[in-house]
Amino acid sequence: MKTRCLVIDDEPLARELLRSHISKLENFEIVGECCDAMKALQKLRDEKVDLMFMDVQLPQLTGFELLKILKNRPKVIVTTAHREYALEGFELDVVDFLLKPIAFDRFLKSVNKYYQLMEDEYAPTPAVSEISNGEEPFIYVKENKKVLKVNLSEILYVEGLSEYVQIFTGKRKIVTKTSMTNLEEKLPADDFVRIHKSYIVSILHIEAFTANYVEIPGKSLPIGRSYKNSVLSMLQLQGSSN
Repeated sequence: MKTRCLVIDDEPLARELLRSHISKLENFEIVGECCDAMKALQKLRDEKVDLMFMDVQLPQLTGFELLKILKNRPKVIVTTAHREYALEGFELDVVDFLLKPIAFDRFLKSVNKYYQLMEDEYAPTPAVSEISNGEEPFIYVKENKKVLKVNLSEILYVEGLSEYVQIFTGKRKIVTKTSMTNLEEKLPADDFVRIHKSYIVSILHIEAFTANYVEIPGKSLPIGRSYKNSVLSMLQLQGSSN
């Protein structure tokens, strides 16, 4: 099955170069080219897209603004002439960041990152187990070449680091190659809360909280501005139900 690509760039020459690079890959096909974010939104409604090659500076909406309003977005490789966008791009869990003009060998490295990410995400490891026969719920995560079983009750918090996340328990730190969004989907929403773009916290282990941070054993973690209302509402609701 071919990887279905969408190219989003308002520069015709940039689209032409990406078209040329993608055409050299046997298992990739372009299902659309867009010159602005609004056309891209429509194309994403009409077509199944696996991977977007997206410029940041676009008419009407920037590329990053587009990503923030997409609920189930494809994987994204950012293409831009501006190096300063790299940090924000990685905070939005993009696969890679390509600086224009894009050389073919560097383009191939991004494609390989995409393949590796898909391989990691679709590895045959179960998500949260069903609670059966009194067994404690857990997740499987891959660290290097080993698949580890982690009981949910042991997890204190999760920290995102670009293409990786760190899972902290009371006894160890586990580093696994995945996105915060992917791991968040595996964790039950009744037991874990995303408090920041970089942090997910176990509600069970929260010892105290204010409007700006939560305390877990041996650590204070910040509450992100955009998460504040939902986090405080959830924690206050949890407290009133206990």
